[in-house]
Amino acid sequence: MKTTILSACSVFLILIIFISCSQEEITPNVSKSTLSLSTPDYNYLAVSQSEGYLGRVLFYDKSVSVNNSISCASCHNQALAFSDHKRFSSGFESLTTSRNSPPIQNLMGAFGNGDIGFGTTGNQSLFWDGRENKLEEMVLKPITHNTEMGMRSPEDLVGKLKSTSYYPVLFENAFGSENITVDRISKALAGFVASIESNKSRFDINQNTLVNSFSEQEKRGQDLFFGTYNCNSCHNLLLPTGYDPSSLSNEMVNIGLEMQTEDAGFGGVTQSSGDHGKFKIPNLRNVAVTGPYMHDGRFETLGEVIDHYSTEVKNSPNLDPRLKANGQPLVLNIPGEDKADLIAFLHTLTDQNLISNPKYSNPFEEE
Repeated sequence: MKTTILSACSVFLILIIFISCSQEEITPNVSKSTLSLSTPDYNYLAVSQSEGYLGRVLFYDKSVSVNNSISCASCHNQALAFSDHKRFSSGFESLTTSRNSPPIQNLMGAFGNGDIGFGTTGNQSLFWDGRENKLEEMVLKPITHNTEMGMRSPEDLVGKLKSTSYYPVLFENAFGSENITVDRISKALAGFVASIESNKSRFDINQNTLVNSFSEQEKRGQDLFFGTYNCNSCHNLLLPTGYDPSSLSNEMVNIGLEMQTEDAGFGGVTQSSGDHGKFKIPNLRNVAVTGPYMHDGRFETLGEVIDHYSTEVKNSPNLDPRLKANGQPLVLNIPGEDKADLIAFLHTLTDQNLISNPKYSNPFEEE
């Protein structure tokens, strides 16, 4: 009898220890020495400084995921213009996403009423398939996704943040009270994301000054991009969005990656066969650091991307008219020298200010 009681007690103790260890594993471990509770002196575009800083903390905090394993920044790395170097990103249980993580930059027109930002108007389509057009909605989707961050609901996240030592203070700084709500979480996160702007590349500087700093090769590449190969008809580098947002036909396109793609893309959103295989035109700012490329990360290098447009465009039923000639896919046959010149030009779109600016950096690291 005593043996039975002792065995039961042993099992109970083991359970207590196991539960305690499990709780310790899922409890955020952030000390004030690694996170400032005062607002840094940065200009977070379109939001108050304290609200932008709160959004930055949320963006980098792994406790926003169900098991404290990943943050938004795990798939959106500042050094890579907030993209991921992997073809598919890893979620909270190491499962992989079904699409490549796109860069985050110049999404101001998708924030709030769409009137914020340098030259952007209207709401941008978000995600590769354009299923959202408001940042406040978009930023919550990865948090509750069953592959990405795994929270059961935004309300569960509210309860989790309330149990931390630092979020009540940060919410009070940002909103005037310690009250943590789903609306405030989405507003702060969207505000920070909307503040990630890229407009200081060498290309931008050349556009805004009378001094052209390009090498002869970069100049040739620019002429090829805007002239010979008319890349700018889809990738409008003169707009911060990277494309003409005036209509969906300028935003969601099929570029002939396959005759029939398994991923319906925009067609899965509209349920229209005419939209099958269409995806959002990516912003080419910082394109030299945002590989791999395309919605499924199929191309490792810029050279492979150019090869696709040179000779590999497939005659998909929904192929964009800009990639056709006489009803057939364009075959540009881009020679090696032109390819090298184009790649040299694309490197001028890298914005060192974006990828190194401390106002976008990890606040949990010593600054």
